[in-house]
Amino acid sequence: MTTARLSASRQGSTERFRDNRAATLATIVPTAVIAFDFDPLLRLGDGAVRWETVGIAAAIFVALVAFGATARSVGRRPDDLLFVVLGIVPGAVVGGRIGYVLLHPDFFGADPGRIIDPGVGSLELTLGVVGGAVAGSLVGALLDGRPGRWLHAAAAPLLLVVSIGKLAMVLGGSGQGQPTSGQLATAYVGPGPWGSLGPDLPSIPSQALEGIASFALLLGLLVALARPAMRRPDGRAFFAALAAWGVVRLVVASTWRDPVVVGPLRAEQAIDVAVIAAALLLALVVAIRSRGARDRVDGRPAAVDRASA
Repeated sequence: MTTARLSASRQGSTERFRDNRAATLATIVPTAVIAFDFDPLLRLGDGAVRWETVGIAAAIFVALVAFGATARSVGRRPDDLLFVVLGIVPGAVVGGRIGYVLLHPDFFGADPGRIIDPGVGSLELTLGVVGGAVAGSLVGALLDGRPGRWLHAAAAPLLLVVSIGKLAMVLGGSGQGQPTSGQLATAYVGPGPWGSLGPDLPSIPSQALEGIASFALLLGLLVALARPAMRRPDGRAFFAALAAWGVVRLVVASTWRDPVVVGPLRAEQAIDVAVIAAALLLALVVAIRSRGARDRVDGRPAAVDRASA
């Protein structure tokens, strides 16, 4: 393991403070650590916006475009897309807030009024996705009675927005995992402001790991959609994508800084386990119902297909 030592002659130089800080970091961590030193703010005149925010906004825009394209491919009307999106937003906010409360029960239990205070805390992603999916499905059912087609259209955009959004968090130093002395680590040595506590501590890049894994799932989903069974617009592709992403979250959350609360699991992991189980169950129900409907159309009993047994 190679290291670098801070030269005493550089310590007194104000102009080289940032170089000294980076050199100090190098004395205690392996040189394989990726140290970021850049301005996380996009400055526009007298104002500024975080690059992370720009990246997340871009992720949402790209996902909406993809959602519109896939919705049209399964016969959904473009003008109905707006109503479905408007339904997704409040569902995602409510679900995300419930998830955040579950992550911090003691804090919100001490003052339940904080739960509905938008200025306190944030939103949790997993239940935010679930809440958005439930609300969007209800709107889709009201529009045309076929929510499965809307869920099918949302499968790939879901993984797309998660992968880009998580990678965008790297631009703001948010979502850093546990400190580590291993080679797989990132640190933020610039002045910031950064989105994680102790940004200059070499830590597992949890946000990047989830982003990369989610993008790999997206590629796998696109391959799977080439199979006739997965091409059926009944929602099974969405539930499969949700379950697979839940597994990614379950694994990546083991690197988070959150405390263990349920056996060996963190609160986020407990949520992930419940979502994975529910998604797999719904995928199974959809597959069985679809098989039964196909058998009835073919004039065969739904329970047993003796010809193919």
